[in-house]
Order: sequence, then C-alpha cells, then structure tokens
Amino acid sequence: FLKHIKESRKLLFVLAYNDFKQQYLGSYLGIVWAVLRPALFIAVIWFVFTHGFKSRPTDDDTPFALWLLCGMIPWFFFAESVSKGMSAIVSSAYLVKKVAFRVSILPLVKVLSSLGIHLVLVTLLVLAFLLHGFFPTVYWLQLPYYILCTVVLALGLGWLTSSIRVFVKDVGEIIGVVIQFGFWLTPIFWSFKIIPEQYHYLIKFNPMVYVVEGFRDTFIYQVWFWEKGADTLQFLAMTGFFLVVGAIVFKRLRPHFGDVL
Repeated sequence: FLKHIKESRKLLFVLAYNDFKQQYLGSYLGIVWAVLRPALFIAVIWFVFTHGFKSRPTDDDTPFALWLLCGMIPWFFFAESVSKGMSAIVSSAYLVKKVAFRVSILPLVKVLSSLGIHLVLVTLLVLAFLLHGFFPTVYWLQLPYYILCTVVLALGLGWLTSSIRVFVKDVGEIIGVVIQFGFWLTPIFWSFKIIPEQYHYLIKFNPMVYVVEGFRDTFIYQVWFWEKGADTLQFLAMTGFFLVVGAIVFKRLRPHFGDVL
C-alpha cells in the first residue's frame, strides 16, 4: 500500500484536490465556508461557556479561547475525515469499476482533502497563540506527530466503514451518531479534573482524547508525547487495531464492490 501511494502520489493529490474543490464548487463564498463554519461553532461554544455559564474548565492562566481551540480544531479534522472516508467508495463508484484503479486509496483521498482545511486552521491556531504572547517552543515540533496520528486513525476507520457502507447503508447513520456522542465524550470544552480519576481509563478508550490532549500539551502544557508513555502505547495499539482490521475487512470485501455498486 505504501509503495502504491509513492508510485501514484500525483494521482492521489489530484483526486484530493478535486474532491476538495467539488465540495465548495458553486457557492458564493467557496473555500471561506470551510473556515467559517468551524469558526462560528467555536465562537458559540466560547460564548456559552464564558458569558452563559460563566465557568472555566481549567484554573490555569491560559485564555479559554486558546484552550478551546486546541480541542476543537483536531476534532473537526477527525470528524470530517471519518464522515467523508465512510462514503469514499459509494461516492466514487465510477472509479471502483475500473479494473486498473486501486480503490484502497479512496479513503485516504478523503482524509487528504480534509487535511488541507485542517492545516489552515492549525496555522490560525498558531497565529492566535502568537497574538496572545505565546512564543514558539521546541514542543511545537511534535505537532506533525499528532496530525499524522489523526490521519492514520482516520484511514483505518475509513477502510473499515467505507467497505461496510457499500453493503449496509445504515453505517452512515451509525457513524453520524457515534461522531455526535464522541464530541461530547472528548475533553474538548471540559477537563479531566471534573471526572473522578478512577474513570479516566474509560474516557481514554476514545482515541481522540490522546490527540486533543496532545495539542494542549504541545501549545500550553509543554509535555512531550513520550512522557505519557502509557497513553501513547494505548493510542498506538487502538490505532493499529483499527488499521489492521480495516485493511483486512476492506481486502475481503473489495472484490464484491463492483457487483453491489
């Protein structure tokens, strides 16, 4: 698979670019919507928790807006990648029926399409920290690691869900519900401090907890990912599981895609 990606990297990026362009084609604001939608949602959450509830999930000196952004931005990328990856095969039926085309790259195309906006939002996150007087540190170098973690996790889930979606349409509704529950079960606008410590291990079965906390460790708390050895091993084990299971299921079901579509 990695060899095929290297050989067809130009095609991969062309497909990702076309998918990204098609998503906003025909709208007056175009690509602006890609940034405007998450920005408006973040603004609503920020307003509710700062002026509505008038409470802060943390007691440190970090501005709540920055703390919130470190959770929302990686979650938006993950949620969009999984949602689009799940429909990768169904939405590209014309490519699936081509004998010479390797359909296993289609979920990755969707992830890369979402990655473009994610990088823009991450850039805005960096600018926000700079404007608030946070100077770059060596810990910022681990940011690509957490982005790569999200990409690999989304790819594994994309293989698994997209292959099953061809045969079971209900998968789309199930993934939508899981993403909604996952948003509230991920410490995006709440902190581990409100959860009794004996239940922390249950929350950490959500792999995005590791990524969200990793963004905050990178920008705010200045903690290397290897300093959280147990959490890193748990995340890599879960990601590896989804990647292997997704690849096996995809490979077994792939010969039947053309017949169903």
